Amino acid sequence: MTAEAAPPTNPSPHLLLAYLDAPYADVTAGVHEQLAKRAEILDQQIEQSDAEFRETVLEALLELARTGHSGIGFPQEFGGGGDIGASIASVQALGSSDLSLMVKAGVQFGLFGGAILHLGSERHHARYLRDVITGKLLGCFAMTETGHGSNVQAVQTQATYDRATREFVVHTPTASARKDYIGNAAAHGRLAVVFAQLVVDDQRHGVHAFLVPIRDDAHRTMPGVTIEDCGPKLGLKGVDNGRLSFDGVRVERDALLNRYADIDDEGCYTSSIEDAGRRFFTTLGTLVQGRISVGGAALSASKVALTIATRYAHRRRQFGPPSSQLEATLMTYRVHQRRLLPLIARAYALSASQQDLIVQLHESFSFDSREPQDRRQLESRAAGQKALATWHTTEAIQTCREACGGAGYLAENRFAALKADTDVFTTFEGDNTVLMQLVAKGLLTQFKEDFNDLAPIDVVRFLATMAVGTVVEKTALRPLVERLRDAVPSKGDDAGLLNLRYHVGMFRWREEHLRANLARRLKRGIDEGSDPFTVFAGLQDHVVTMAKAHVERTVLESFVASIGRADESIQPLLEKLAALHALSTIEVDRAWFLEHGRLSAARSKAITSMVGRLCGELAPLSEQLTDGFAIPDELLRAPIAVNA
Repeated sequence: MTAEAAPPTNPSPHLLLAYLDAPYADVTAGVHEQLAKRAEILDQQIEQSDAEFRETVLEALLELARTGHSGIGFPQEFGGGGDIGASIASVQALGSSDLSLMVKAGVQFGLFGGAILHLGSERHHARYLRDVITGKLLGCFAMTETGHGSNVQAVQTQATYDRATREFVVHTPTASARKDYIGNAAAHGRLAVVFAQLVVDDQRHGVHAFLVPIRDDAHRTMPGVTIEDCGPKLGLKGVDNGRLSFDGVRVERDALLNRYADIDDEGCYTSSIEDAGRRFFTTLGTLVQGRISVGGAALSASKVALTIATRYAHRRRQFGPPSSQLEATLMTYRVHQRRLLPLIARAYALSASQQDLIVQLHESFSFDSREPQDRRQLESRAAGQKALATWHTTEAIQTCREACGGAGYLAENRFAALKADTDVFTTFEGDNTVLMQLVAKGLLTQFKEDFNDLAPIDVVRFLATMAVGTVVEKTALRPLVERLRDAVPSKGDDAGLLNLRYHVGMFRWREEHLRANLARRLKRGIDEGSDPFTVFAGLQDHVVTMAKAHVERTVLESFVASIGRADESIQPLLEKLAALHALSTIEVDRAWFLEHGRLSAARSKAITSMVGRLCGELAPLSEQLTDGFAIPDELLRAPIAVNA
C-alpha cells in the first residue's frame, strides 16, 4: 500500500464523516444536532458568572438526559439503550460544544453512573440507575484525595464496618485525605461514590467503593459531611468542583458497591477475587470507559479548532506576488500548510484508533457477565490513546490560535474557551505521564499474565531474574529486523518514502529497540546493586519514551488498517494523510532515528522534503478534510469561520 495515487479533487465530506465516525456516525450526528439547538451555551460561557453558568450547564445536562443520549450505555431495563460503544461516541461528540457540559455529563453518567453499573449489583441497579439516567439523582465520583491522585491504592479515607449496627463508618482521618477536585460536589451532587480503605475487625481489605449521601432531598448538607468549593479554575467554569470530608458518617451495609466484594450477614468479608491486588486493579478497570471518553472528547475539541483555523486560512489574505495586486491566502504559504496539515492528518489517525478502541470496548463488554473480564490490553490501549489524544489537542488548539493571529485571541472565536477548558484533560482521568508508565509496565511484563498487577519495583525485580539482554534481543528485536528487511529501504535509498509498509516498519523498529534497551538498563541497574525503586525512577524518561513509541505505532497501524474500510473514492486521500502523519512523526523524532542508524542524513532530508510536498498537495483539500469532521456552524460559532 502506497500513497502514490492522486487524491480526489473534490472529496465528499459525507464520505469522510462516515469513515471517521464509523460505526457510530448516526450517534455523533444526532448529538451534534441536539447541541446545535443549544448553541447559545457557547455565548453564555463567556457572558455569565461562574455561578450562573453552573446552572446553565445543569439545565443543559438535564435537557440532554431527556433526549435519551445520556442513557445509551445503560441496560435497557432501566431506561437505557444497552449500547456501551454508542455511549462513548455520544460523550465524545459533546466535545464539539462547551466542554463544561461534556465534563459534567461524563461525571454524572460515565463516572458516577458507571461506578454504580460496573461495581454495584442488582440491588444498586434497581434502586439508582433509572434516576441517574434521567438526571433525577445527581452524583459525583470521589476518588482523588488532596494527598493521593494517581496512587489510588494508598488513599486514606476509611470505611470501618460496625458489626453492632451493621453500618459502615466513613471517615477522613487527615487533611490530606479529603476528597479533592470532585465534579458535581460543590453545588449539585446528592450522592457520592466514595473510594475508601475497607476495615473489618481491624483488618484492612484495600480500597472499595461506597455510596455516601452528601445532601438530602432538600439539598441540605448531610450531618458529618463537609463540602467546600474548589474556587475559580483555569477553565470549565460550568463544572462545580468541590472538596468532601467525612466525620464519622454512617451508611448502611448495602452502601458497599459489592460486585466483587461484600460483607455477609455474619459480618464477614467475602470476595469473588481472592488476590487483593487483582481485586483492586479489577475495580480500577471501570475507569477505562472514562479514559476513552476523555480522549475522544478532546479529539472532538481539536477538530473544532482545526476547522476554524483551516477556514480562516482559506479566507484571510496577506501579501502576494510583487507582479500582482492580489494578495494570497494564508493557506498558500508552505509554513502555514506545515502548521495545520500534519495536525489534520494526526486528527484522522487518532480518530481511526479511537473508533477501533470504542469497538474493542463494546465487544469486550457484557451487562450480564458477573465475572471480571481480562481487559488489560484494552485498559493499556485506552491509557495510551487518552494521553496521545489530549497532548495532540493541547498542541493543536495552541497552534490554531497562533495561526489565526489576533483574531484567534478574541473570545468570540472560541480558542480562549477551547484552550482553557481542555488544558486539564492532560491530567484528569489519569495524568498522561503516569498513564504512559502504565502502558510501559504492561509492555515490559507481558511475558507473564500476573505481572500487570505488580508495582514498578516488582516489575524491576522480575526483570532482574531474567537474562533480559538475551530474551528480548533474540526473541523480539532481531527477528523483527529480519521481517522488516524487505519493507524498509536501506539507509541511503530515498525511494519508497510513500510506502505505508515502510512507515509501519519504522515505527515498529523504534518501539522494539526502545523496549529492549529499557529492559537492559533496568537489569543493569539491579545487577549493579541499586535499589529497584531508584532504578525505575531513574529511567522514567526512557519508560515514557518507549510507551509513547508503542502508542504511536498502534495509532498508525489502526489508521493504515482502517483505510480499506473507507469508500474507494476517498482511499487515495486517506493514504496521503497516513503518509503525512507517519513522515511528520518520523521527522519530529529524526534525531533518534539518525542516532540509531535507521536514517541517513540524505534520507532524513528527503523525508523533510516529502512532508513539505504532501502538505502542498493536501492544502487545496484541507477545507474539505476539516468539513469531514462535520462540526455544525452553530457549534463552530466563530465569526472567522462562519461569516466569510
